Amino acid sequence: MTNSEGNNPLVEDEIVTAESVRTRVMLVDDQNIVAEALRRMLADEEDIDYHYVSDPSAAINEATNFKPTVILQDLVMPDIDGLMLLKFYKSNAETNTIPVIVLSTKEDPKIKSEAFGLGASDYLVKFPDKIEVIARIHAHSRSFMAQKQRDEAYLALRELQKELEAKNSELERLSSQDGLTGIANRRIFDEFIKKEWGRAARDENPLSLILIDIDHFKSYNDNYGHQGGDDCLRQVAQKLDGTVNRPSDLVARYGGEEFAVVMPGTDLEGAKSIAAALCEGISSMGLAHSHSSTADHVTISLGVASAIPTFDGAPEELIEKADEALYQAKKTGRNQYKVSE
Repeated sequence: MTNSEGNNPLVEDEIVTAESVRTRVMLVDDQNIVAEALRRMLADEEDIDYHYVSDPSAAINEATNFKPTVILQDLVMPDIDGLMLLKFYKSNAETNTIPVIVLSTKEDPKIKSEAFGLGASDYLVKFPDKIEVIARIHAHSRSFMAQKQRDEAYLALRELQKELEAKNSELERLSSQDGLTGIANRRIFDEFIKKEWGRAARDENPLSLILIDIDHFKSYNDNYGHQGGDDCLRQVAQKLDGTVNRPSDLVARYGGEEFAVVMPGTDLEGAKSIAAALCEGISSMGLAHSHSSTADHVTISLGVASAIPTFDGAPEELIEKADEALYQAKKTGRNQYKVSE
């Protein structure tokens, strides 16, 4: 047994090491004779550290420094009695879980009941047999350390869960995002239009789709290089996404130099208005394209389709109509939108 008394702070590293493997007993009692009696009882216990506090007003600070795994304390002390000290232990974050064995000179059921009501873990009439004292100290200390380990394991698990949730969220974001342009990818487009088709069929609302193709993109890639092509795709995607600003709409990369805009609750006239804004928006960026036969800058062609979905139909019908309209826009001059009839 190692012994400490008064206000001798322990080195922090020693506390951490001892705390995990040793029983640490702190006695709070104003009578030195009691302290000596307990010291002798524990003298042969090599796995117990013993600390004596004679001033009850210093008990909280001493417990914070010593970090006991069990506290023994008298009930009758000057200035602060043992029952009041129990309340102090429970209201302090550093001591509220440490088991407290109350020491009393008599077996009084009323006092015993009050002590347990205030959070005492055990009640001993001092001084019982040495074997019993040591057994109770070890039992309460083991219980405390086991609970502490469970709490630490639970906190560690919660931190791991938070980390896992954050990583899963990031994975979900990455799996739904086109790696080059940063907008939604084809998988999200397919899931979104299928879901919105079913919703529109249920609510009998219109659903509109715009398919978009960058004009003469192959010649752009051939002459400006793949890096230039990638930069072009990124800028066009961000312009499209910034122009379509309703939270309910989706702008996605459809494939290669093609993009798609899905607009739930938007009729054909509304879709035409958005298509015109998209066409003008890309043209106004003025991205040089000296190898285009349509203009000296990057332009887009758009196909617009709208329908009121039914449960008998499928979103592929809307996609086919928008694709036909896109074909007409490219066939008849590009840098424009056409509407599916």
